[in-house]
Amino acid sequence: MLLPKSNSSLISLSFSLLLLSLSSNVGCIGVNWGTAASHPLPPPKVVELLKANGVAKVKLLDADPLVLQSLSGSRIRVTVGIPNTMLRSLNASLKAAQSWVHDNLTRFVSDGASRVLIDYVAIGDEPFLQSYGDQFHPFVAGAAANIQTALLKANLAEKVKVVGTCSFDAFVSETGLPSKARIRPSVNRTMIELLTFLNRHRSPFFVSLTPFQSYQNNKNISLDFSLFRERARPRNDSHKTYKNSFDMSYDTVISALSGAGFPQIDVVIGRIGWPTDGAPNATSSLAEEFTKGLINHLPSNAAKSSKQQQALPTEIYISGLLDEDNRSIATGSFERHWGVFTFDGQAKYQVDLGQGSKKLENAQGVQYLSPRWCVVNNNKDLSNAAALASEACAGAADCTAASPGGSCFNLSWPGNVSYAFNSYYQQHGQNADSCGFSGLGLITTVNPSIGACRFIVGLKTSLSISLQESARICQFIPPTVTVLLWLLAELWS
Repeated sequence: MLLPKSNSSLISLSFSLLLLSLSSNVGCIGVNWGTAASHPLPPPKVVELLKANGVAKVKLLDADPLVLQSLSGSRIRVTVGIPNTMLRSLNASLKAAQSWVHDNLTRFVSDGASRVLIDYVAIGDEPFLQSYGDQFHPFVAGAAANIQTALLKANLAEKVKVVGTCSFDAFVSETGLPSKARIRPSVNRTMIELLTFLNRHRSPFFVSLTPFQSYQNNKNISLDFSLFRERARPRNDSHKTYKNSFDMSYDTVISALSGAGFPQIDVVIGRIGWPTDGAPNATSSLAEEFTKGLINHLPSNAAKSSKQQQALPTEIYISGLLDEDNRSIATGSFERHWGVFTFDGQAKYQVDLGQGSKKLENAQGVQYLSPRWCVVNNNKDLSNAAALASEACAGAADCTAASPGGSCFNLSWPGNVSYAFNSYYQQHGQNADSCGFSGLGLITTVNPSIGACRFIVGLKTSLSISLQESARICQFIPPTVTVLLWLLAELWS
């Protein structure tokens, strides 16, 4: 997350290009608008940002009424999500589905200039994700059927389609190649039920592709192959040669769906991107290269599937619009740094998409807290500073940029302690008590940012996390966070 600076406009880009039709094969490119942020940009500001950059479509993970209200009359087409935690009740009760449709759709999609253009309701957020086990996926097909019935009863079925969402790890291949791809056995039965439902209603299937994670976890996939570089060594599968990770991943999905008996179902890439921080090779420059490579690759028609189906996905949604410092980091610290924009709506990088010199517009009129930071007081006994910094990271502070490979990973001691202190301080709305740290905290008006490591200033309009909420968050710390804290403690000691 970058501190707002006057030179931030130098890294602007024309995001409207991401949202225009790129060829006759691709319907549109949109963005994922996530709201898991402690300092969220107000929804009206986000909509201004979307409109200023010509964004045509957004995908939401829930049906936040403030977000939907802000989209009213914007003419931006919307996919509304139903959280995984609601699937069980929606599967069990048609009445619950009708209540959800009434409360979250009916009042927004009514006719008139102020209506919200909701195209899809997405059932769950990647409920087939392997790490979830069977928490959610058994309820997907039933929830989809009940929502569909509720839409019919509300006379909305002609306007809104029910769609499924799926993580890439729901597809497996013993060889790692598309020709041997199949649906993961543990979810095969439920997936077939969902695909049958989608096929019956001619609804698309939303699938996430994970080129960054595939590169991280697979030694056979090179950075060149992931970033569409010409020098990438191609991979052969039967009679097809793959020159990049995107084509191979997409064909993996198509091959598995075809093998399951659904060769013609429309596939939407519901999430794809490259993070900018929190891990090695998660940088703005590589995210720029990936996004540029993806967008430039699509019109070339080089991504033709080996199956008798569409050459390209009907829609693609970039992940994501803004950084989200409250996203789960169970799979890695990079999860909080998907945004093309920082949490406060400032563009991180530029992509030349062949649309002239137009640059991406930053969010305007953003209201920040005072230019104050919390740093470690070097005149104090700092023997306990590392432990206090670790506690801050375990509570409200977002220390993911200090992860190995992150933009703040190379901060020397005690600068890394100051980074943790400041994040905690900003999360609490610059409350003076939140810079106490047993007397080791010091409030300063001198910007302590160093190089690429930016010490943020929070937004005035955000709802700061209370100390009580911080205590609640500390009650459960995932194993990956524990490892991160251990690494930070080692660095800070």
